[in-house]
Amino acid sequence: MFVLYETPAGYAIFKLLDEKKLEQVDNLYLEFETPEKANKLLKLKHFEKFNDTTEALAAATAAVEGKVAKPLKKTLKKLLVDEVQSSLLVADAKLGTAIKEKLSVQCVYNTGVQELMRCIRQQADSLLGGLPKREMTAMALGLAHSLSRYKLKFSPDKIDTMIVQAQCLLDDLDKELNNYMMRAREWYGWHFPELGKLITDNVAFVKTIKLVGTRDNMSAADLSDILPEDVEQQVKEAAEISMGTEISDEDVLNIQCLCDEIISINDYRTHLYDYLKARMMAMAPNLSVLVGDTVGARLIAHAGSLINLAKHPSSTVQILGAEKALFRALKTKKDTPKYGLIYHAQLVGQASQKNKGKMSRSLAAKASLATRVDAFGEEATFELGATHKVKLESRLRLLEEGNLRKLSGTGKAKAKFEKYQSKSEVFTYGAEADNTLHAKKRKHSEIETPVKEEAHDEETVAAPADEESELKSEKKKKKKKKQQDEEAPAEAEQADQAEPTPSKKKKKSKHQE
Repeated sequence: MFVLYETPAGYAIFKLLDEKKLEQVDNLYLEFETPEKANKLLKLKHFEKFNDTTEALAAATAAVEGKVAKPLKKTLKKLLVDEVQSSLLVADAKLGTAIKEKLSVQCVYNTGVQELMRCIRQQADSLLGGLPKREMTAMALGLAHSLSRYKLKFSPDKIDTMIVQAQCLLDDLDKELNNYMMRAREWYGWHFPELGKLITDNVAFVKTIKLVGTRDNMSAADLSDILPEDVEQQVKEAAEISMGTEISDEDVLNIQCLCDEIISINDYRTHLYDYLKARMMAMAPNLSVLVGDTVGARLIAHAGSLINLAKHPSSTVQILGAEKALFRALKTKKDTPKYGLIYHAQLVGQASQKNKGKMSRSLAAKASLATRVDAFGEEATFELGATHKVKLESRLRLLEEGNLRKLSGTGKAKAKFEKYQSKSEVFTYGAEADNTLHAKKRKHSEIETPVKEEAHDEETVAAPADEESELKSEKKKKKKKKQQDEEAPAEAEQADQAEPTPSKKKKKSKHQE
Protein backbone atom coordinates (compact mmCIF):
# COMPACT_ATOMS: atom_id res chain seq x y z
CA MET A 1 0.00 0.00 0.00
CA PHE A 2 1.45 3.34 -1.13
CA VAL A 3 0.82 6.86 0.16
CA LEU A 4 0.82 9.92 -2.12
CA TYR A 5 1.94 13.04 -0.25
CA GLU A 6 1.97 16.40 -2.05
CA THR A 7 4.52 19.06 -1.08
CA PRO A 8 5.44 22.47 -2.57
CA ALA A 9 8.75 20.95 -3.69
CA GLY A 10 7.31 17.87 -5.41
CA TYR A 11 5.42 14.59 -5.08
CA ALA A 12 6.51 12.13 -2.36
CA ILE A 13 5.41 8.49 -2.53
CA PHE A 14 5.76 6.43 0.66
CA LYS A 15 5.25 2.75 1.26
CA LEU A 16 3.15 1.85 4.30
CA LEU A 17 4.98 -0.98 6.10
CA ASP A 18 2.25 -1.87 8.62
CA GLU A 19 -1.27 -1.59 7.22
CA LYS A 20 -2.89 -2.65 10.51
CA LYS A 21 -1.80 0.60 12.15
CA LEU A 22 -4.11 2.49 9.80
CA GLU A 23 -7.13 0.84 11.36
CA GLN A 24 -6.29 2.36 14.77
CA VAL A 25 -7.10 5.95 13.82
CA ASP A 26 -7.35 7.33 17.37
CA ASN A 27 -3.88 6.05 18.37
CA LEU A 28 -2.13 6.70 15.05
CA TYR A 29 -0.44 9.89 16.28
CA LEU A 30 1.51 7.80 18.82
CA GLU A 31 3.41 6.15 15.96
CA PHE A 32 4.67 9.57 14.81
CA GLU A 33 5.86 10.98 18.12
CA THR A 34 9.52 10.63 17.11
CA PRO A 35 11.25 10.46 13.69
CA GLU A 36 12.44 6.93 14.46
CA LYS A 37 8.91 5.65 14.96
CA ALA A 38 7.75 7.40 11.80
CA ASN A 39 10.53 5.81 9.72
CA LYS A 40 9.53 2.38 11.03
CA LEU A 41 5.97 2.85 9.73
CA LEU A 42 6.70 4.68 6.44
CA LYS A 43 9.45 4.32 3.90
CA LEU A 44 10.14 6.85 1.15
CA LYS A 45 9.79 5.06 -2.16
CA HIS A 46 10.26 7.97 -4.60
CA PHE A 47 10.36 11.77 -4.59
CA GLU A 48 9.55 13.64 -7.82
CA LYS A 49 10.94 17.17 -7.43
CA PHE A 50 9.58 20.13 -9.41
CA ASN A 51 12.04 21.86 -11.72
CA ASP A 52 10.71 25.39 -11.16
CA THR A 53 7.78 27.37 -9.76
CA THR A 54 5.89 27.18 -13.07
CA GLU A 55 5.80 23.39 -12.91
CA ALA A 56 4.73 23.53 -9.25
CA LEU A 57 1.96 25.98 -10.14
CA ALA A 58 0.72 23.71 -12.94
CA ALA A 59 0.68 20.73 -10.59
CA ALA A 60 -1.16 22.67 -7.87
CA THR A 61 -3.73 23.98 -10.36
CA ALA A 62 -4.32 20.47 -11.68
CA ALA A 63 -4.79 19.17 -8.13
CA VAL A 64 -7.32 21.94 -7.35
CA GLU A 65 -9.29 21.12 -10.50
CA GLY A 66 -9.17 17.37 -9.78
CA LYS A 67 -6.84 16.48 -12.66
CA VAL A 68 -3.66 14.42 -12.85
CA ALA A 69 -0.50 16.41 -13.71
CA LYS A 70 2.02 14.99 -16.17
CA PRO A 71 4.89 14.53 -13.65
CA LEU A 72 2.56 12.65 -11.29
CA LYS A 73 1.24 10.48 -14.10
CA LYS A 74 4.76 9.44 -15.19
CA THR A 75 5.85 8.73 -11.63
CA LEU A 76 2.84 6.56 -10.82
CA LYS A 77 3.28 4.60 -14.05
CA LYS A 78 6.89 3.78 -13.16
CA LEU A 79 6.20 2.73 -9.60
CA LEU A 80 2.83 1.01 -9.81
CA VAL A 81 3.17 -0.79 -13.14
CA ASP A 82 4.60 -3.95 -11.54
CA GLU A 83 2.46 -4.04 -8.40
CA VAL A 84 -1.01 -4.55 -9.81
CA GLN A 85 -2.78 -5.35 -6.56
CA SER A 86 -1.38 -2.37 -4.67
CA SER A 87 -3.60 0.53 -3.62
CA LEU A 88 -2.82 4.23 -3.28
CA LEU A 89 -3.77 6.43 -0.34
CA VAL A 90 -4.62 9.99 -1.44
CA ALA A 91 -5.64 13.13 0.48
CA ASP A 92 -8.06 14.44 -2.19
CA ALA A 93 -11.08 12.43 -3.34
CA LYS A 94 -11.28 14.21 -6.73
CA LEU A 95 -7.60 13.49 -7.42
CA GLY A 96 -8.11 9.86 -6.45
CA THR A 97 -11.02 9.54 -8.88
CA ALA A 98 -8.92 11.03 -11.68
CA ILE A 99 -6.00 8.66 -10.95
CA LYS A 100 -8.35 5.69 -10.95
CA GLU A 101 -9.80 6.68 -14.34
CA LYS A 102 -6.40 7.36 -15.94
CA LEU A 103 -4.23 4.56 -14.51
CA SER A 104 -6.78 2.02 -13.20
CA VAL A 105 -5.25 2.13 -9.73
CA GLN A 106 -7.38 1.59 -6.64
CA CYS A 107 -7.35 4.80 -4.55
CA VAL A 108 -8.36 4.97 -0.89
CA TYR A 109 -9.72 8.09 0.81
CA ASN A 110 -11.23 8.04 4.32
CA THR A 111 -10.77 9.48 7.81
CA GLY A 112 -7.84 7.17 8.51
CA VAL A 113 -6.02 8.54 5.47
CA GLN A 114 -6.66 12.10 6.63
CA GLU A 115 -5.18 11.37 10.04
CA LEU A 116 -2.17 9.71 8.39
CA MET A 117 -1.58 12.83 6.25
CA ARG A 118 -1.61 15.00 9.40
CA CYS A 119 0.96 12.74 11.04
CA ILE A 120 3.18 12.80 7.92
CA ARG A 121 3.00 16.60 7.89
CA GLN A 122 4.35 16.66 11.47
CA GLN A 123 7.43 14.54 10.60
CA ALA A 124 7.82 15.68 6.98
CA ASP A 125 11.39 16.97 7.50
CA SER A 126 12.65 13.65 8.84
CA LEU A 127 10.71 11.48 6.38
CA LEU A 128 11.83 13.37 3.26
CA GLY A 129 15.38 13.79 4.49
CA GLY A 130 17.06 15.32 1.46
CA LEU A 131 15.29 18.68 1.53
CA PRO A 132 16.31 21.35 4.06
CA LYS A 133 13.56 23.15 5.94
CA ARG A 134 14.55 26.63 4.67
CA GLU A 135 14.29 25.53 1.05
CA MET A 136 10.90 23.92 1.65
CA THR A 137 9.58 27.12 3.28
CA ALA A 138 10.80 29.29 0.38
CA MET A 139 9.19 27.00 -2.20
CA ALA A 140 5.90 26.98 -0.27
CA LEU A 141 5.87 30.78 -0.17
CA GLY A 142 6.65 31.08 -3.87
CA LEU A 143 3.98 28.57 -4.80
CA ALA A 144 1.39 30.37 -2.64
CA HIS A 145 2.12 33.69 -4.36
CA SER A 146 1.98 32.15 -7.82
CA LEU A 147 -1.28 30.33 -7.10
CA SER A 148 -2.86 33.55 -5.75
CA ARG A 149 -1.86 35.46 -8.89
CA TYR A 150 -3.24 32.68 -11.08
CA LYS A 151 -6.57 32.66 -9.27
CA LEU A 152 -6.81 36.44 -9.43
CA LYS A 153 -5.94 36.48 -13.11
CA PHE A 154 -8.39 33.77 -14.14
CA SER A 155 -11.10 34.49 -11.58
CA PRO A 156 -14.64 33.75 -12.82
CA ASP A 157 -15.82 36.87 -10.99
CA LYS A 158 -13.57 39.08 -13.08
CA ILE A 159 -16.25 39.70 -15.73
CA ASP A 160 -18.72 40.46 -12.94
CA THR A 161 -16.30 43.09 -11.68
CA MET A 162 -16.20 44.68 -15.12
CA ILE A 163 -20.01 44.81 -15.24
CA VAL A 164 -20.21 46.30 -11.74
CA GLN A 165 -17.61 48.97 -12.50
CA ALA A 166 -19.17 49.85 -15.85
CA GLN A 167 -22.63 50.24 -14.33
CA CYS A 168 -21.34 52.42 -11.49
CA LEU A 169 -19.46 54.60 -13.99
CA LEU A 170 -22.58 54.85 -16.15
CA ASP A 171 -24.59 56.17 -13.18
CA ASP A 172 -21.84 58.67 -12.36
CA LEU A 173 -21.78 59.89 -15.96
CA ASP A 174 -25.55 60.41 -15.92
CA LYS A 175 -25.26 62.56 -12.79
CA GLU A 176 -22.42 64.60 -14.28
CA LEU A 177 -24.26 65.08 -17.56
CA ASN A 178 -27.34 66.35 -15.72
CA ASN A 179 -25.25 68.81 -13.71
CA TYR A 180 -23.40 70.08 -16.78
CA MET A 181 -26.61 70.44 -18.78
CA MET A 182 -28.30 72.41 -16.02
CA ARG A 183 -25.26 74.69 -15.86
CA ALA A 184 -25.19 75.18 -19.65
CA ARG A 185 -28.93 75.96 -19.86
CA GLU A 186 -28.74 78.41 -16.98
CA TRP A 187 -25.57 80.05 -18.31
CA TYR A 188 -26.78 80.49 -21.90
CA GLY A 189 -30.28 81.34 -20.67
CA TRP A 190 -29.09 84.80 -19.66
CA HIS A 191 -28.34 85.49 -23.31
CA PHE A 192 -31.13 83.58 -25.06
CA PRO A 193 -33.77 82.42 -22.51
CA GLU A 194 -36.34 81.36 -25.14
CA LEU A 195 -34.06 78.66 -26.57
CA GLY A 196 -34.40 76.39 -23.51
CA LYS A 197 -38.19 76.08 -23.93
CA LEU A 198 -38.04 75.56 -27.70
CA ILE A 199 -35.35 72.80 -27.62
CA THR A 200 -36.06 70.17 -24.96
CA ASP A 201 -33.41 67.65 -26.12
CA ASN A 202 -30.17 68.24 -24.23
CA VAL A 203 -27.80 67.07 -26.96
CA ALA A 204 -29.56 69.15 -29.63
CA PHE A 205 -29.48 72.17 -27.31
CA VAL A 206 -25.72 71.84 -26.77
CA LYS A 207 -24.97 71.27 -30.45
CA THR A 208 -27.00 74.35 -31.38
CA ILE A 209 -25.01 76.55 -28.98
CA LYS A 210 -21.75 75.03 -30.26
CA LEU A 211 -22.67 75.78 -33.86
CA VAL A 212 -24.26 79.22 -33.52
CA GLY A 213 -22.62 81.00 -30.61
CA THR A 214 -24.54 84.23 -30.00
CA ARG A 215 -28.17 84.68 -31.00
CA ASP A 216 -27.21 87.26 -33.62
CA ASN A 217 -25.78 84.47 -35.78
CA MET A 218 -28.95 82.39 -35.48
CA SER A 219 -30.71 83.75 -38.61
CA ALA A 220 -27.77 82.95 -40.90
CA ALA A 221 -26.95 79.52 -39.40
CA ASP A 222 -28.07 76.24 -40.96
CA LEU A 223 -29.61 74.03 -38.22
CA SER A 224 -31.26 71.46 -40.49
CA ASP A 225 -28.87 68.70 -39.36
CA ILE A 226 -29.68 69.28 -35.70
CA LEU A 227 -33.32 70.45 -35.50
CA PRO A 228 -36.54 69.78 -37.44
CA GLU A 229 -37.70 72.47 -39.85
CA ASP A 230 -40.58 73.79 -37.71
CA VAL A 231 -38.41 74.02 -34.58
CA GLU A 232 -35.64 75.71 -36.57
CA GLN A 233 -38.07 78.34 -37.83
CA GLN A 234 -39.36 79.00 -34.30
CA VAL A 235 -35.80 79.37 -32.97
CA LYS A 236 -34.86 81.88 -35.64
CA GLU A 237 -38.00 83.91 -35.01
CA ALA A 238 -37.41 83.90 -31.24
CA ALA A 239 -33.78 85.02 -31.72
CA GLU A 240 -34.93 88.24 -33.37
CA ILE A 241 -37.21 89.28 -30.50
CA SER A 242 -35.27 87.75 -27.59
CA MET A 243 -35.28 89.51 -24.21
CA GLY A 244 -31.83 88.17 -23.17
CA THR A 245 -28.80 90.23 -22.24
CA GLU A 246 -25.75 90.77 -24.42
CA ILE A 247 -22.61 88.71 -23.70
CA SER A 248 -19.03 89.04 -24.89
CA ASP A 249 -17.11 86.70 -27.18
CA GLU A 250 -15.08 85.38 -24.27
CA ASP A 251 -18.27 84.34 -22.48
CA VAL A 252 -19.49 82.53 -25.59
CA LEU A 253 -16.13 80.79 -25.89
CA ASN A 254 -16.31 79.43 -22.34
CA ILE A 255 -19.90 78.27 -22.89
CA GLN A 256 -18.83 76.48 -26.09
CA CYS A 257 -15.98 74.77 -24.20
CA LEU A 258 -18.57 73.45 -21.71
CA CYS A 259 -20.65 72.25 -24.65
CA ASP A 260 -17.63 70.36 -26.00
CA GLU A 261 -17.23 68.60 -22.66
CA ILE A 262 -20.91 67.62 -22.60
CA ILE A 263 -20.76 66.23 -26.15
CA SER A 264 -17.61 64.22 -25.40
CA ILE A 265 -19.08 62.80 -22.17
CA ASN A 266 -22.28 61.90 -23.98
CA ASP A 267 -20.31 60.08 -26.72
CA TYR A 268 -18.31 58.18 -24.12
CA ARG A 269 -21.53 57.28 -22.30
CA THR A 270 -22.97 55.82 -25.51
CA HIS A 271 -19.79 53.78 -26.05
CA LEU A 272 -19.82 52.58 -22.41
CA TYR A 273 -23.48 51.52 -22.67
CA ASP A 274 -22.72 49.45 -25.78
CA TYR A 275 -19.82 47.81 -23.93
CA LEU A 276 -22.05 47.05 -20.92
CA LYS A 277 -24.77 45.63 -23.16
CA ALA A 278 -22.29 43.30 -24.87
CA ARG A 279 -20.88 42.17 -21.51
CA MET A 280 -24.34 41.49 -20.10
CA MET A 281 -25.40 39.47 -23.13
CA ALA A 282 -22.20 37.40 -22.84
CA MET A 283 -22.34 36.95 -19.06
CA ALA A 284 -26.06 36.94 -18.17
CA PRO A 285 -28.14 36.61 -21.36
CA ASN A 286 -31.31 35.29 -19.70
CA LEU A 287 -31.34 38.02 -17.06
CA SER A 288 -30.74 40.69 -19.73
CA VAL A 289 -33.67 39.46 -21.82
CA LEU A 290 -36.01 39.42 -18.81
CA VAL A 291 -35.29 42.70 -17.02
CA GLY A 292 -33.07 44.59 -19.47
CA ASP A 293 -29.36 45.34 -19.57
CA THR A 294 -29.35 48.33 -17.20
CA VAL A 295 -31.60 46.79 -14.52
CA GLY A 296 -29.73 43.47 -14.71
CA ALA A 297 -26.38 45.23 -14.31
CA ARG A 298 -27.71 47.21 -11.34
CA LEU A 299 -28.95 44.02 -9.66
CA ILE A 300 -25.53 42.40 -10.14
CA ALA A 301 -23.76 45.54 -8.87
CA HIS A 302 -26.02 45.69 -5.80
CA ALA A 303 -25.49 42.00 -4.99
CA GLY A 304 -21.72 42.19 -5.61
CA SER A 305 -21.46 39.52 -8.29
CA LEU A 306 -23.58 37.26 -10.47
CA ILE A 307 -22.99 34.28 -8.18
CA ASN A 308 -24.10 36.26 -5.12
CA LEU A 309 -27.22 37.35 -6.98
CA ALA A 310 -27.94 33.72 -7.94
CA LYS A 311 -27.80 32.74 -4.25
CA HIS A 312 -30.53 35.23 -3.34
CA PRO A 313 -34.15 33.97 -3.21
CA SER A 314 -36.74 35.61 -5.44
CA SER A 315 -38.23 37.54 -2.50
CA THR A 316 -34.85 39.21 -1.91
CA VAL A 317 -34.42 39.94 -5.64
CA GLN A 318 -37.86 41.59 -5.64
CA ILE A 319 -36.97 44.20 -2.98
CA LEU A 320 -33.25 44.47 -3.76
CA GLY A 321 -32.42 48.17 -3.55
CA ALA A 322 -35.26 49.06 -1.15
CA GLU A 323 -33.57 47.98 2.08
CA LYS A 324 -34.12 51.30 3.85
CA ALA A 325 -37.84 51.25 3.11
CA LEU A 326 -38.06 47.60 4.22
CA PHE A 327 -36.44 48.14 7.62
CA ARG A 328 -38.38 51.37 8.15
CA ALA A 329 -41.63 49.49 7.46
CA LEU A 330 -40.63 46.68 9.84
CA LYS A 331 -39.73 49.20 12.52
CA THR A 332 -42.95 51.19 12.23
CA LYS A 333 -45.07 48.04 11.62
CA LYS A 334 -46.40 49.24 8.29
CA ASP A 335 -46.66 47.66 4.84
CA THR A 336 -43.36 46.46 3.39
CA PRO A 337 -42.24 47.62 -0.09
CA LYS A 338 -43.32 45.55 -3.09
CA TYR A 339 -40.37 46.31 -5.39
CA GLY A 340 -36.88 47.77 -5.48
CA LEU A 341 -34.54 48.06 -8.46
CA ILE A 342 -36.80 45.71 -10.42
CA TYR A 343 -39.39 48.51 -10.57
CA HIS A 344 -37.48 50.02 -13.53
CA ALA A 345 -37.91 46.87 -15.64
CA GLN A 346 -40.06 47.17 -18.75
CA LEU A 347 -42.65 44.59 -17.70
CA VAL A 348 -43.28 46.30 -14.35
CA GLY A 349 -43.48 49.70 -16.02
CA GLN A 350 -46.13 48.49 -18.46
CA ALA A 351 -48.42 47.25 -15.65
CA SER A 352 -51.05 49.47 -14.07
CA GLN A 353 -50.57 50.72 -10.53
CA LYS A 354 -52.69 48.00 -8.91
CA ASN A 355 -50.85 45.20 -10.80
CA LYS A 356 -47.27 46.44 -10.32
CA GLY A 357 -46.82 44.41 -7.14
CA LYS A 358 -48.01 41.18 -8.78
CA MET A 359 -45.83 41.73 -11.84
CA SER A 360 -42.76 42.53 -9.76
CA ARG A 361 -43.26 39.33 -7.74
CA SER A 362 -43.66 37.19 -10.88
CA LEU A 363 -40.73 38.89 -12.62
CA ALA A 364 -38.49 38.43 -9.56
CA ALA A 365 -39.29 34.70 -9.46
CA LYS A 366 -38.38 34.23 -13.13
CA ALA A 367 -35.33 36.52 -12.85
CA SER A 368 -34.04 34.42 -9.95
CA LEU A 369 -34.27 31.25 -12.08
CA ALA A 370 -32.63 33.01 -15.04
CA THR A 371 -29.76 34.24 -12.85
CA ARG A 372 -29.04 30.73 -11.58
CA VAL A 373 -28.98 29.37 -15.11
CA ASP A 374 -26.60 32.16 -16.17
CA ALA A 375 -24.33 31.69 -13.15
CA PHE A 376 -24.13 27.89 -12.99
CA GLY A 377 -25.27 26.77 -16.45
CA GLU A 378 -22.81 25.42 -18.99
CA GLU A 379 -24.38 26.84 -22.16
CA ALA A 380 -24.79 30.61 -22.50
CA THR A 381 -28.13 30.93 -24.31
CA PHE A 382 -31.14 33.18 -23.75
CA GLU A 383 -33.87 30.63 -24.57
CA LEU A 384 -35.03 30.36 -20.95
CA GLY A 385 -35.27 34.12 -20.57
CA ALA A 386 -37.19 34.55 -23.83
CA THR A 387 -39.65 31.78 -22.87
CA HIS A 388 -40.31 33.28 -19.45
CA LYS A 389 -40.70 36.75 -20.90
CA VAL A 390 -43.46 35.53 -23.24
CA LYS A 391 -45.25 33.93 -20.27
CA LEU A 392 -44.94 37.08 -18.20
CA GLU A 393 -46.29 39.22 -21.04
CA SER A 394 -49.32 36.93 -21.36
CA ARG A 395 -49.84 37.09 -17.59
CA LEU A 396 -49.66 40.88 -17.71
CA ARG A 397 -52.24 40.91 -20.48
CA LEU A 398 -54.58 38.72 -18.43
CA LEU A 399 -54.09 40.83 -15.31
CA GLU A 400 -54.98 43.98 -17.18
CA GLU A 401 -58.12 42.28 -18.53
CA GLY A 402 -59.16 41.20 -15.04
CA ASN A 403 -58.44 37.47 -15.36
CA LEU A 404 -55.83 35.30 -13.71
CA ARG A 405 -53.92 32.35 -15.02
CA LYS A 406 -51.31 30.17 -13.41
CA LEU A 407 -47.95 30.20 -15.14
CA SER A 408 -46.92 26.83 -13.75
CA GLY A 409 -48.29 24.04 -11.61
CA THR A 410 -51.19 21.67 -12.00
CA GLY A 411 -54.01 24.11 -11.31
CA LYS A 412 -56.75 25.12 -13.69
CA ALA A 413 -55.58 27.08 -16.70
CA LYS A 414 -58.05 29.90 -16.17
CA ALA A 415 -60.03 31.00 -13.17
CA LYS A 416 -63.63 32.02 -13.74
CA PHE A 417 -64.71 35.36 -12.41
CA GLU A 418 -68.33 36.33 -12.01
CA LYS A 419 -69.34 39.92 -12.56
CA TYR A 420 -69.85 41.64 -9.25
CA GLN A 421 -73.32 43.00 -8.67
CA SER A 422 -74.18 44.96 -5.58
CA LYS A 423 -77.22 43.64 -3.72
CA SER A 424 -79.30 46.32 -2.00
CA GLU A 425 -80.96 45.00 1.14
CA VAL A 426 -84.01 47.13 2.02
CA PHE A 427 -85.39 46.59 5.51
CA THR A 428 -89.10 47.54 5.90
CA TYR A 429 -90.23 49.03 9.18
CA GLY A 430 -92.80 46.89 10.97
CA ALA A 431 -95.75 49.06 11.98
CA GLU A 432 -97.10 46.30 14.20
CA ALA A 433 -94.24 46.87 16.56
CA ASP A 434 -95.77 50.25 17.57
CA ASN A 435 -98.05 49.63 20.56
CA THR A 436 -99.36 52.39 22.82
CA LEU A 437 -101.22 49.98 25.09
CA HIS A 438 -99.32 48.52 27.97
CA ALA A 439 -99.32 44.78 28.07
CA LYS A 440 -100.80 43.12 31.08
CA LYS A 441 -98.19 42.05 33.54
CA ARG A 442 -98.09 38.35 34.06
CA LYS A 443 -97.98 36.80 37.46
CA HIS A 444 -95.01 34.89 38.64
CA SER A 445 -96.97 31.65 38.52
CA GLU A 446 -97.84 32.19 34.85
CA ILE A 447 -94.21 32.48 33.81
CA GLU A 448 -93.07 29.23 32.39
CA THR A 449 -89.95 27.95 34.06
CA PRO A 450 -87.65 25.97 31.82
CA VAL A 451 -87.74 22.32 32.65
CA LYS A 452 -84.35 20.82 33.16
CA GLU A 453 -83.87 17.70 31.21
CA GLU A 454 -82.40 14.83 33.06
CA ALA A 455 -79.12 13.63 31.71
CA HIS A 456 -79.24 10.27 30.08
CA ASP A 457 -76.50 7.86 30.94
CA GLU A 458 -77.21 5.62 28.05
CA GLU A 459 -74.33 5.45 25.65
CA THR A 460 -76.55 4.43 22.74
CA VAL A 461 -78.07 7.92 22.37
CA ALA A 462 -76.42 9.70 19.44
CA ALA A 463 -75.35 13.37 19.46
CA PRO A 464 -77.27 14.39 16.31
CA ALA A 465 -80.59 13.28 17.86
CA ASP A 466 -80.02 15.53 20.92
CA GLU A 467 -79.31 18.50 18.70
CA GLU A 468 -82.49 17.93 16.67
CA SER A 469 -84.62 17.69 19.85
CA GLU A 470 -83.08 20.91 21.20
CA LEU A 471 -83.82 22.72 17.93
CA LYS A 472 -87.46 21.52 18.00
CA SER A 473 -87.94 22.63 21.61
CA GLU A 474 -86.48 26.06 20.84
CA LYS A 475 -88.82 26.44 17.87
CA LYS A 476 -91.84 25.52 20.07
CA LYS A 477 -90.80 28.08 22.71
CA LYS A 478 -90.48 30.80 20.07
CA LYS A 479 -93.97 30.00 18.70
CA LYS A 480 -95.53 30.13 22.20
CA LYS A 481 -93.79 33.42 22.96
CA LYS A 482 -95.00 34.90 19.67
CA GLN A 483 -98.61 33.79 20.40
CA GLN A 484 -98.46 35.29 23.88
CA ASP A 485 -97.14 38.61 22.51
CA GLU A 486 -100.02 38.72 20.00
CA GLU A 487 -102.68 37.82 22.62
CA ALA A 488 -101.44 40.32 25.23
CA PRO A 489 -102.82 43.54 23.59
CA ALA A 490 -106.24 41.96 23.03
CA GLU A 491 -106.52 40.86 26.66
CA ALA A 492 -105.56 44.34 27.83
CA GLU A 493 -108.36 45.96 25.75
CA GLN A 494 -110.96 43.52 27.08
CA ALA A 495 -109.85 44.19 30.64
CA ASP A 496 -110.22 47.95 30.17
CA GLN A 497 -113.73 47.58 28.77
CA ALA A 498 -114.91 45.20 31.50
CA GLU A 499 -113.68 47.10 34.61
CA PRO A 500 -115.48 50.44 35.41
CA THR A 501 -113.52 53.43 36.59
CA PRO A 502 -113.55 54.26 40.34
CA SER A 503 -115.03 57.76 39.78
CA LYS A 504 -118.17 56.29 38.17
CA LYS A 505 -118.69 53.99 41.17
CA LYS A 506 -118.59 56.92 43.60
CA LYS A 507 -121.14 58.87 41.55
CA LYS A 508 -123.57 55.90 41.52
CA SER A 509 -123.32 55.44 45.27
CA LYS A 510 -124.11 59.14 45.94
CA HIS A 511 -127.12 59.01 43.62
CA GLN A 512 -128.47 55.97 45.41
CA GLU A 513 -128.16 57.74 48.76
